[in-house]
Amino acid sequence: MLQLPDLRISNNTQLVLGTAACLGVVVGVISHTYLPKSGSGLPLPPSPLTWKLRGHFISPRNPFLTVAGWIDEHGPLITIRSGTKKIVIIGRYDAVVDIMEKQGGSLADRPRLVAAGEILNGGLSVILTPAGSMWRRMRRALHTHLQPKSAEEYQPLHMSHAKNMVLDILEDPANFQNHAATYAATTITKVAYGKTTPTSATDPDAILVRENFQILRKTLRPGAYLVDMIPWLKYLPWYAQDLKRGLERNRQLNTDQLNRVKQQIQSNVDVGPSFVRYMLENVQLHGLTETEMAFLAGSFYAAGFDTTTLAICTVLMAAACFPDEQAKVQAELDAVVGRHRVPTFADEQSLPRLHAFISEALRWRPLVPSGMAHRTTKEVVWKNYCIPAGTTVIGHHWSISRDPDIFPEPHVFKPQRWINDQGRLGDDLKFFVFGFGRRVCPGQYVATRSVFINSLLVLWAFRLNLDATKSLDDMAFMRGESQPSFIEFKARVPEPELRRMMQNDPDGL
Repeated sequence: MLQLPDLRISNNTQLVLGTAACLGVVVGVISHTYLPKSGSGLPLPPSPLTWKLRGHFISPRNPFLTVAGWIDEHGPLITIRSGTKKIVIIGRYDAVVDIMEKQGGSLADRPRLVAAGEILNGGLSVILTPAGSMWRRMRRALHTHLQPKSAEEYQPLHMSHAKNMVLDILEDPANFQNHAATYAATTITKVAYGKTTPTSATDPDAILVRENFQILRKTLRPGAYLVDMIPWLKYLPWYAQDLKRGLERNRQLNTDQLNRVKQQIQSNVDVGPSFVRYMLENVQLHGLTETEMAFLAGSFYAAGFDTTTLAICTVLMAAACFPDEQAKVQAELDAVVGRHRVPTFADEQSLPRLHAFISEALRWRPLVPSGMAHRTTKEVVWKNYCIPAGTTVIGHHWSISRDPDIFPEPHVFKPQRWINDQGRLGDDLKFFVFGFGRRVCPGQYVATRSVFINSLLVLWAFRLNLDATKSLDDMAFMRGESQPSFIEFKARVPEPELRRMMQNDPDGL
């Protein structure tokens, strides 16, 4: 949508811009119609009918439901249009494995995202950066602190702050969403910046990060900004002022955080290890400027904060919505852990039902239901379809999670589907919570441990019930939105005892 700020622009100027935009779209549509579809001669996947010049209309509120309807009607792969751009959406499990996992090298790139990548993030977001030397340098740097071995070293940190979340729920159960955000913010700021003091969800920096991430979510929606179809609009000084202000807020926040760590190093203040400290002390190793390092750490913080918060809240929501399944998890906890000690990471391998419950919760309400855009760098053939090089491709998490061939009764909450005949967590089924192929989220190991330990401690400590007096929108978390408190927490251990155990029980691995 072309968004104009409150500036005076002549009617003639608007007419010229509007005419140019319309002509560009019309010429593009005509040229796309008559250009060859692919070198192989195979067609693109089928497309839902549309006569709109701007392409297919997708509802801004729950866009994944619109796309899911098209997938159900037209098949596992569909082609939609945003302006003159063709977008292939994959909505079934086997297809996404064949294309985005097995041929992941051909889909490691990102399409040009002018609004989100260039205007809002200045081309410095590792999430949106196109494949190339910059992206590879950023990924290598992140892996130093996010690979599985590193993630295991953070377990005492996870344990300590997860116990704090239980204490926070005891004191103020109505604000469990803020408590989850406080856990996520405190944990991520320690890993990223070495900050040892708690970071509340209501801290100005945390609020700013969440607001910026919400803007990013909206900006990534196809058709949200006309500049993604007409890139030269970004050079107009009055265009997309909201995104340009967002870039400056990001730049200031990220730079301030990096400079704080830099000053601590120069002052010989020992605040322990952190990602930013490592980067500043190994500048030559990774070849990134200070601005690039600041934005890389900022992306690390923002993505980890948002994803972890929403994942924890989704699991707790599922527990309240499905009390019978919650009871099965708690029966397992009572059998393995009992109620006289605090569970720890050491119990992880003995809790297949808890793992299954978490997996099912994140399948039931996936964190990024519409998926993230990839770009083909060479022609990709799947069955009787061809996806030409340069095409935007999206693995549609919501539709994949509803594939009836892989997840029978897909709209039913069934943790048992993740348990094999031996009563163990199966290894033949996967849901792609953290993305696909070479673009999978590098923070997945840290995030997975965060979700596990918080789910473990909260479900061990409390029985969760829906508050019958409150309304529930069980799709709000998928939109990145919080909602009024809707869960009642009842302690499963006497409260004084629970408080003592959470305060004094030693951290375990």
